[in-house]
Amino acid sequence: MAAMFIRVDIADSVQDDPAVCQQLVEVCPVDIFELDDGGRVRTVEDNLDECTLCDLCIDATQPGQIDVVKLYRE
Repeated sequence: MAAMFIRVDIADSVQDDPAVCQQLVEVCPVDIFELDDGGRVRTVEDNLDECTLCDLCIDATQPGQIDVVKLYRE
């Protein structure tokens, strides 16, 4: 079992825009996002621990559409 340090929450509104879904897949340098067979974006659980907290996914969406939740204390 991989250690998970973050959780990525994707707002339902993201799924309404195929371009945003595709942008999330393209922008992430560690492949946290993928498209399912229906074109909806989802997280790749096995890659979550690779997140560099670069905020590229947050910058690619409207405020509140992507939330990277740290599951640890700084």
